[in-house]
Amino acid sequence: MRDIHDDAYGAPDDDPRGGGTDERTFAPLAPPHGRGFTQSWWGRAWLKALEDTALDLQQLKAGRRLARAGAVGAVTVRPGRITAVVKDRDGTPHRSDVLLQELGPGAWDRFLGMAIERAGHIAALLDREMPPHLVEDAAAAGVELLPGIGDLEPECDCDAWDHCGHTAALCYQVARLLDEDPFVLLLMRGRGERALLDELQARSVAAADAHEAREDAQDAAPEGVGADQAYADGAILPPLPDLPPLPVEPGMPPTLDTEAEAAPGLDVPGVEFLAAQAAVEAYRLLTDALAAGHERLPVDEELTRGEDAVRLAAGRPGEVIEARLAAVSERGREGLALAVRAWTYGGRAALHILEEEWTPQDEALARARAALDAAWDDDERPALRAARNRWTVVGADAQLRHGRDGRWWPYRKERGRWTPAGPAVHDPATALAVASGGE
Repeated sequence: MRDIHDDAYGAPDDDPRGGGTDERTFAPLAPPHGRGFTQSWWGRAWLKALEDTALDLQQLKAGRRLARAGAVGAVTVRPGRITAVVKDRDGTPHRSDVLLQELGPGAWDRFLGMAIERAGHIAALLDREMPPHLVEDAAAAGVELLPGIGDLEPECDCDAWDHCGHTAALCYQVARLLDEDPFVLLLMRGRGERALLDELQARSVAAADAHEAREDAQDAAPEGVGADQAYADGAILPPLPDLPPLPVEPGMPPTLDTEAEAAPGLDVPGVEFLAAQAAVEAYRLLTDALAAGHERLPVDEELTRGEDAVRLAAGRPGEVIEARLAAVSERGREGLALAVRAWTYGGRAALHILEEEWTPQDEALARARAALDAAWDDDERPALRAARNRWTVVGADAQLRHGRDGRWWPYRKERGRWTPAGPAVHDPATALAVASGGE
């Protein structure tokens, strides 16, 4: 596809902001046989915006059929308007226009300011390229490039009161124009390419000059006083600001569910799950850091690969990722579920109690027996059978496991396996009540 009005396209604007006289006309396109309707990100983004905001899907379908049949003639694009002659299936021609609101001076100022602040954008634009993320960054600056609901206003001599098949076909044809040159979208929004690039160049030079002037001023400024000298001189320092309030909950990481194809080998659900878990862990660390007495909290030890797999599985990642974590942890699906249950009751310490046995010696054994003796009256104490750090109730499916820190963990036999029943407590009688199903 070639622009057949290069002289009009290349001519300077009467309006210094780039509106007004810019106009480009594109020759009719051959029907898109044997391929998708559009090929580029910009073409697909335009179609998505069109189809997401359409009020009459039947007219859209009719327009798509006409566009695929090659019924759209030469398309003229100017600020705020696109025009073409569209033929019905019987060959009857109709003059069709679609109006799109131009961006005002304030919106263009924000758009150009955003582009100048991001070196990647200005470099791409000056190279006559439009990166896809320009849409999101422009929206963050308050500038919507793609049309929204009600933004595309139809005019057709077929006298339809709203979008008809002819104006819908014209909108579909614009998607193919954007395949070849995304700058067509900016022209529709009111700014010709030449004027846009000239202003970007001018702003870029001005920004570079301002940056150089600031650096020269900093070089010429006298050096300040070092921190050590300020303290030695007894400088009065202002108080530190208050800490920001703790957020109500962890933030949500950005989604990777976009129209762009993921890089080969990238596990999108897995990456999204890891990002969400990182947000949860960061929130936990922030909560600990802002708590009173945080400086006395123990420092977390680095988890092993198997332990970290259990931690991640506790975040309920779904069956696919759970299966992978079960393989990584070498526990199998049932073993991982049991480990996750332990983790929810006490993290790494609970996992060690689940998987490790140790024999209390000397002082540790004496403290454990003293705790058991003190927990019940002589006539109430259940019969317990000891095996290393585990005390099992004789004739019952309840067990106490003793930790190296002196705490007691309740366990209950379920389907033939000893299963964590609750968090650790210092009183063995309380732990046994939990293991037996009491409070």
